[in-house]
Amino acid sequence: MEEEIKIRLDAQDELLNKIYKSTEKTRKYFMWTLIITLVVFFLPLVGLLFILPNFINTYISALGGL
Repeated sequence: MEEEIKIRLDAQDELLNKIYKSTEKTRKYFMWTLIITLVVFFLPLVGLLFILPNFINTYISALGGL
């Protein structure tokens, strides 16, 4: 009886290790997806903070010359 329980526990331990590895892969995938999404979204916004004032200044200067 105890041998059967030990075999079942070993099988469950093996399955738990597989689940853990799969979960860690999924977690890393989501983490990198989040990082890439943030970079793709916020990097252009930061660029606009520097480019937009220059563009507005140039546009207003061009309109002032009319």
